[in-house]
Amino acid sequence: MISSARIPAALTALALLWFAPRAWSDDLPEYRLKAAVLYNFVAFTEWPSEVGSTLNLCILGKDPFGADLDSLQGRPVGARHLAVHRTSGVESLNDCQIVFIASSAIGSLSNALARLRGVPALTVADSLGAAALGVTLNMNIVNNKITFEANLAAARSAGLNLSSKLLRLATEVRQ
Repeated sequence: MISSARIPAALTALALLWFAPRAWSDDLPEYRLKAAVLYNFVAFTEWPSEVGSTLNLCILGKDPFGADLDSLQGRPVGARHLAVHRTSGVESLNDCQIVFIASSAIGSLSNALARLRGVPALTVADSLGAAALGVTLNMNIVNNKITFEANLAAARSAGLNLSSKLLRLATEVRQ
C-alpha cells in the first residue's frame, strides 16, 4: 500500500500520464507510458498481508515493454519492491503477484486466469475485451490516450483491493 505522504505525487504522475494526448507519438513510446501506468496500477493496489516483501511482475508472452519495464526492477511500492520476470508459459505464474498478459499470449488468457485462481495476483492486459474475460485491469488507447477498464470481481476474487482513486480514473468499472 502506498504511504499517505506519497499519494499526491503518485496521483499527479498518474494524472499526467492519463491526460497526456498523443504522448507516445510526440515524446514517449507507447509502452514506456504503459510501463509507468502499470507501476501506478501496482502502487494503487492493496495486497493481502501474506504477500511478501517482493512483488513479482511477470510478463506472459512476448514482452512489448523491453528496457522500459526493466526500469521498474527493484523499485519500491510501499514497503515492498518490484522484481521483473518474463515468461512464455502459464506454468510459472504461481509466484507472480502482477501478471501482464501480452497480446501475443492472449490466446492463453483462460489458462492463465485458471492458473491464477485463488492467487493474490493483479492481472493486466492491453487487449480488446480482456476485462470482460476476467483480467483485473485492461489498458486501451482512446483518442491517442491511455485509458483503462477495471474488473472489480476479478480483483476481489484475487483478494486485492483497488484504490478508489484509481477506480475514479477508469473508463469502465465492472462489478
